[in-house]
Amino acid sequence: MTRITLDITMSLDGFAAGPEPSMEEPLGKRGEELHEWVFGLAAWRSAHGMEGGESGPDADLVAEHIASYGAVVMGRRMFSGGAGPWDTDTNARGWWGDDPPFHVPVFVLTNHQRESLEMQGGTTFHFVTDGIEAALDRAAEAAGDRDVHVAGGADVVQQALNAGRFDELTVHVAPIFLGSGTRLFDGIDGRRVKLEPVPMPASAAVTHLRYRVVR
Repeated sequence: MTRITLDITMSLDGFAAGPEPSMEEPLGKRGEELHEWVFGLAAWRSAHGMEGGESGPDADLVAEHIASYGAVVMGRRMFSGGAGPWDTDTNARGWWGDDPPFHVPVFVLTNHQRESLEMQGGTTFHFVTDGIEAALDRAAEAAGDRDVHVAGGADVVQQALNAGRFDELTVHVAPIFLGSGTRLFDGIDGRRVKLEPVPMPASAAVTHLRYRVVR
């Protein structure tokens, strides 16, 4: 059965991105520091077309995650940083060049219609204008017996949580304080979400947390 999962990094004070995001700093001021723990890992580097990297428990977790999903859901700002009509978006093909690291269908939540965008390496971006439920349903159909990965940003994560659609949440807590930015879990109706912790390996670089969502 297809699961809907989250795998995301946040700061110790709860931010998934820093303040003042821009085209030069899409994750906001200091936001890239959240992900320093992953940049040197062999599994992450391989997915991004690079050689080398470190092995170990952190790399194993990343490899497990990459192998698990058959479709991805993300928001418009995560895709391109834009918000208006596509013909005014200076980054309309996304952040990742011609060969994005997903290699599966990706469903992008947007208010503006657009034809699907087929890229190299098996990634095709589909643009969904009828809400989070429709995006998750289409992704689940495309994923087959693999997972649907909700990639972000925080607003999309919150929509999926409040819709009761997640099966499992993995949050990596980076040992930094951002002080401000975009909070990962703002606006969550906690009465609707019951979680069961799952044991995770220890790491010297980041704290791994995983929860099953109890129905």
